[in-house]
Amino acid sequence: MSTSSLYEIEADAQDARAEIMGSMTGFGAEVNGWRTSLDTMGVYGNSYAKRAVVAAGGLGANPPEDAVYPVLTADADNEPVDGANDYVLRFEADAMPPADAFWSVTMYDAEGYQVANEIDRFALGDRDRMVHDEQDGSLTIYISQHNPGPDREANWLPAPAGPLGITMRLYAPKPEVLDATWNPPAVTKA
Repeated sequence: MSTSSLYEIEADAQDARAEIMGSMTGFGAEVNGWRTSLDTMGVYGNSYAKRAVVAAGGLGANPPEDAVYPVLTADADNEPVDGANDYVLRFEADAMPPADAFWSVTMYDAEGYQVANEIDRFALGDRDRMVHDEQDGSLTIYISQHNPGPDREANWLPAPAGPLGITMRLYAPKPEVLDATWNPPAVTKA
């Protein structure tokens, strides 16, 4: 095979990867800055593009009845989330993530990797000892590069510098997740 043929093959492969990654934004509904894909997830049928997108982001996906993975694409101001800012994610007491197994919020960098931080924390969820507001029962998660202090550290999800990748996981989601009547709340700048 000639060198020019190898270059053409590599160029075509790069174009295909770019097309796959570019089509990620077309799947699922976006509400409050979170994109959630329920249709054909985990059972793709003829949706080859969606199968390729999911494979590019990981090994596969569970059907929605088993797990749903909302991905944060923008903050409440419809701006990309970035470690240069401090954010809060606040769940009202009557609107906690509805999952029969468990839920979590996981932090990644722009490349999809977890980043070392001073408390070795990469996710927060219902199995962590977070502190709920004593007045109204709400739960606030603090997303920031900088430790928000001892009174908030239990609810701190450390963020790296630069663009952030934040994914929520809801295992054994309740019907209100599957019918999209519950969506994660918007992430707001602190």
